[in-house]
Amino acid sequence: MRSDEMKSGASRAPHRSLLKALGLSDREIASPLIGIVNSANTIIPGHVHLERIVEAVKAGVRSAGGTPMEFSVIGVCDGLAMGHKGMKYSLASRELIADSIEVMAMAHPFDALVMVPNCDKIVPAMLMAAARINIPTIVVSGGAMLAGKVPGKGGAIDLTTVFEAVGAHSSGMMSDAELLECEDKACPTCGSCSGMFTANSMNCLTEALGMALPGNGTIPAVYSERDRLAKESGYKIMELYEKQLKPLDIMNEAAFENALAVDMALGCSTNSMLHLPAIAHEAKVKLDIFMANEVSKRTPNLCSLAPAGPHHIEDLYQAGGVMAVMKELNKKNLIRKEAITVGGTTIGKQVEKAQNYNQSVIRPIDHPYSTTGGIAVLKGNLAPNGAVVKRSAVDPEMLKHTGPARVFESEEEVSQAIYSQQIKKGDVVVIRYEGPKGGPGMREMLGPTSAIAGMGLDKEVALITDGRFSGATRGASIGHISPEAAEGGPIAFVREGDLIEIDIDGGEINLLVDEATLAKRREGFKAPEPPIKEGYLGRYARQVTSASTGAVFKE
Repeated sequence: MRSDEMKSGASRAPHRSLLKALGLSDREIASPLIGIVNSANTIIPGHVHLERIVEAVKAGVRSAGGTPMEFSVIGVCDGLAMGHKGMKYSLASRELIADSIEVMAMAHPFDALVMVPNCDKIVPAMLMAAARINIPTIVVSGGAMLAGKVPGKGGAIDLTTVFEAVGAHSSGMMSDAELLECEDKACPTCGSCSGMFTANSMNCLTEALGMALPGNGTIPAVYSERDRLAKESGYKIMELYEKQLKPLDIMNEAAFENALAVDMALGCSTNSMLHLPAIAHEAKVKLDIFMANEVSKRTPNLCSLAPAGPHHIEDLYQAGGVMAVMKELNKKNLIRKEAITVGGTTIGKQVEKAQNYNQSVIRPIDHPYSTTGGIAVLKGNLAPNGAVVKRSAVDPEMLKHTGPARVFESEEEVSQAIYSQQIKKGDVVVIRYEGPKGGPGMREMLGPTSAIAGMGLDKEVALITDGRFSGATRGASIGHISPEAAEGGPIAFVREGDLIEIDIDGGEINLLVDEATLAKRREGFKAPEPPIKEGYLGRYARQVTSASTGAVFKE
């Protein structure tokens, strides 16, 4: 046992004494020690119930002969951090969480790990740590929030609805009473926000990667089935320990190909184009973001989940979940069936048991929403190293757009301009110095995109940034422009009124300014000092790499 380093032999009597101070018996100490990584807190609605999930995991571990030992990690609520300085810390927390798990798992040599995340950065952080530590590991998340309902009105609502309602309210299109009603009803339960936003995207992709049992991405947080899944994960980690099946045995090239295919079929958050490369980096698997375009060309978009469409995670769950999506993809050999999973079998075997119960939620492979995937990676003289857009959430008339640049140096500047109705039809809003280094922290900008949508301009205005957008964003919102402005990327030299040409289907984004003019603008360039230079974010800005490489730290 790995834990024997800490507990076996006469020289480890002091260590056993400390374990007994925890209340552990000799029999418990002699059993495999299973670290339960708990990201519960009372700040994030998606994590407020995780103690319940952890207790179910512990029950499964104990009944299968292991001794669970729980430790905590931090988590940021992106919704609460949105629109102010707090969002600068969100993406940066991913590396901090991964590092802290490594510290705990190396200082206390557990025999295996169960990761219990739920929301945006915590899921990829735990997968990054799993690859880095490489001992038997399984992920079981907290599950999705149910969608909101307004009595007497059709359709479901979610957090995006509230952000967009703020835009509608500011332009006089919604009353105070209507905004309050929306606020009261949009988030009715605990769990990760109910659409195909970043948290649910990553939880679904954890299934596709083979690191979680079927259902992990879609079983709602408030369902008892979620507790049963947690118990099964507790049983299963003991099997993984016995077999010594480790994350690097699972998260290989085939697994990441499957994750990209499911990403395209579901229409996941653009943040997956940060997190999958970061996880692959830890797993020593090559994953270039432009691989997403290769997968997209052959992978149809089968789901239209909020914010792209009317369905929510609970609908995907009822329709058969991630395995049902993969079964549709398998009909045209679009998944790697041989990829192994924490379930102890292959993805192919898991998919055989799946069924598509609702073909309006999960379209048949021959009748997709689009013949190409939900995410597009663009390239051009404005983004030589790439930019990312959630194609499935863009109105068809904005797939091609040319318009004048409206240039802003921060999210705060652009928000003020939007709410004071300075943005006009046809504009291309440019938000720069919000990248990983320049922000620092690469803020999500759901506020500006939601305000644009709430004012009814999402079919006529594009937004581009070296920062990023929320998984809840819809419209022609193009993020991750690389290189970023702080590194002297072309976005730093855009001027007010310059024409920008966007061709999402063609995979291009270009600044229609001649090279001689751009060269003159580059002369004597010096990036402004980042607004935060001290503390963790100061260190982060000095260490972080480009969005095109997943914003991982320099080697």
